[in-house]
Amino acid sequence: MSLPPWDYFMIPVLQVLSGGEVQSLRELRDATTTLTGLTEAQLAETLPTGKSMAANRIGWAASYLTRVGALDRPRRGHYQATDLGMELLAEHPAGITEAELRKLAKEGDEWWLAGRAVDASVGPSVEPVPVTAIDPTEQVEQGVARIHQDVAAELLERLVANEPTFFERVVVDLLVAMGYGGADGRASVTKQSGDEGIDGIIDQDALGLNRVYVQAKRYAVDRAIGRPDLQAFVGALSGKADGGVFITTARFSRDASVYADGVPTRLVLIDGARLTSLMIRYGVGVQVKDTYRIVEIDEDFFE
Repeated sequence: MSLPPWDYFMIPVLQVLSGGEVQSLRELRDATTTLTGLTEAQLAETLPTGKSMAANRIGWAASYLTRVGALDRPRRGHYQATDLGMELLAEHPAGITEAELRKLAKEGDEWWLAGRAVDASVGPSVEPVPVTAIDPTEQVEQGVARIHQDVAAELLERLVANEPTFFERVVVDLLVAMGYGGADGRASVTKQSGDEGIDGIIDQDALGLNRVYVQAKRYAVDRAIGRPDLQAFVGALSGKADGGVFITTARFSRDASVYADGVPTRLVLIDGARLTSLMIRYGVGVQVKDTYRIVEIDEDFFE
């Protein structure tokens, strides 16, 4: 069962605070989680940024209840139910929807109401914002995630369309961007002839005492790299290093993954999906198109 939408948590939040006590947001989240009996699978759900989705939705439920006066914040990061909150709990014990809560919104509240009619002769016309099961933070993060998915797909297309030597340089650039090589280290792409299956070498220190050996394979995205490819790479590493990184635009077969987990040589496998995710994260082959600022109230300013 998937995690309930944020408006599901409004009544549980009021129930937790029905005794009149003041609770911190962390205490409120923990108590609401216990009260609703969320499963381990539901608690494990995260936003694209890795934050807990349950904690995020409970936080938004508390935020919206506060916005309409059902909760009060007697001090920073702490909540307490108001008389209005207790009335809502009594009137809607089975749950209150966003649409019902929006009826309590103040006129002109941009969180809840759409634009007003320009023609004053017809009077104010208020149309509700479409109800959504996800909160604003999730909307933003899921939107960014969808954009990144499209960019990732195009990155793979571009990488496959270019020459193998170009892909090898991209791989080395990515590892350097991730911090391998250090301030005084070096990174290089080996020559096509005589590289013995090693496409890149990164010295993590100035003397080259600690090296990262790289194998880069530019294959079709639907191809599965098998155990023989990894065995050849391990053979190339023999006598040179205790491990290496195998990066590809394709994917690894189950047999290959099992081999990598069991071989004494430390192998890090990066398939096409993880490769493009890392390129986006570390800004390799992509650039920032737009930047948005999300603000919140500065509680210290009002204390």
